[in-house]
Amino acid sequence: MNQLIINVNSREKRFALVKNGEVEKIYIEQPGQQSLVGNIYLGTVEKVIPGMNAAFINFGEELSGFLQKDKLASYVLSDAENKANRSISSYVHQGEKLLVQVEKDAAGTKGARLTGVIELQGENLVYMPQGKYIAVSKKAETPEVRNKWREFASQVKTPEEGLIFRTESLSQTEEAIIRELEQQREQYALMAKTISGMKKPGIVHSRDYFFEQAAATLLSLESGEVVTDCLDFKKSIEHHITDGIELEFYNGKENIFSFYKIEQEIERLLKRVVWLEKGAYMVIDQGEALTMIDVNTGKFSGKTDLRDTVMKTNLNAAVEAARQIRLRDLAGIILIDFIDMKSDAEREKVQKLIQKELHLDERRTRIIGFTELGILQLTRKKTKQSLAETLTDKCWTCGGTGQVLSSETVAYRLERTLWGYKYSDYEEIHVAATKEVILHFSGEADIHKLRLEKALGFKIKFSVSDAAKPFYEILKVGASIEFG
Repeated sequence: MNQLIINVNSREKRFALVKNGEVEKIYIEQPGQQSLVGNIYLGTVEKVIPGMNAAFINFGEELSGFLQKDKLASYVLSDAENKANRSISSYVHQGEKLLVQVEKDAAGTKGARLTGVIELQGENLVYMPQGKYIAVSKKAETPEVRNKWREFASQVKTPEEGLIFRTESLSQTEEAIIRELEQQREQYALMAKTISGMKKPGIVHSRDYFFEQAAATLLSLESGEVVTDCLDFKKSIEHHITDGIELEFYNGKENIFSFYKIEQEIERLLKRVVWLEKGAYMVIDQGEALTMIDVNTGKFSGKTDLRDTVMKTNLNAAVEAARQIRLRDLAGIILIDFIDMKSDAEREKVQKLIQKELHLDERRTRIIGFTELGILQLTRKKTKQSLAETLTDKCWTCGGTGQVLSSETVAYRLERTLWGYKYSDYEEIHVAATKEVILHFSGEADIHKLRLEKALGFKIKFSVSDAAKPFYEILKVGASIEFG
């Protein structure tokens, strides 16, 4: 049975898609972390960089956005010959104000990726006031159907406008499409009026991205049930419910995600180790530049020979890796280190399987192939933060590396620091340090501390610090100090 579980009765909004008892998709949106994708802003060109054919745009957010030349409305609308070879300076200048839309959220130190070709989303149409483009859903039954809608579009749109016909539009009447188009034109006219009164960069139009994602996921279901813990949300999504889908309100005492066992799945998705069948496992290390997935046989020995064990483990891992990539929302460069296979045919079998599984992914992925070292390379488009980036922060103690200097290393650093005071006239130096650092520094019965005091000619006094990692700090130097 298919279930869409929607948890929106608190500030953090979440939904999960469950198919045949297995979680297939999790989407989480926290206050302050809402995706900006699709939002429309008035922006100001901060800097034009001809060498990159791009510009940086101040659009009212913390980081400036990045806008490439071919995403400028002025470039799209231009009929100039050989325009692809013209510099971006021909189409935009520093200080210019323009309408921009977020295509990709900011990540780390990188600002959002922007477009100047605005898209207004409708139930049947995507309207581009300056798109100069016509497209029809690939799900149109025949080329004749696509051509019919293309011809209709060329009759109702202006030369500057662009239209994309969604799959839902193919079953609509021309009158219904024209009504929606007029509504979108009015929406854009209101934006233009809003912009005329704006003196600085800022938001012009924002999308309810969570609702759109939930509604789009609902449309992918042919049968099943939708369960939500919010009556207002239930009411707002009712008109998206189709035959074969039941809509229910959950009012139990237990959190809806806990009741449907989604909370447990989220906990598992934040762990490095993912267990496979019969004791095999994968280790997932997510970094800023790339994600590495390492496959291990673990306790799985197989029933025949090692080659059979390796192949079964790799095939299981291919299916689960594709699922983990979707659920964790991993993106960018992804490397999968399968257990070494002896033949190209075996590698091709694993590659075809993961390609088949990733075909279910709504995000664009590209499988590049195996390297000479037997590592499968693929890329996945990033549009928002991964699950781990949404739910976790870098550890303030280790800075996200998972490692800190050992107490012994810090003790040796303290020793070198104190040697720097050898030729001073100080009688005593007061040091704050963590307990383990003091123990390593001093040695059994303070043997190392006494030896150092004799060599340096001053006393070393310690007070214990409760720092979370091995640590020391010189607090005071000078005459003898008494402690209460």
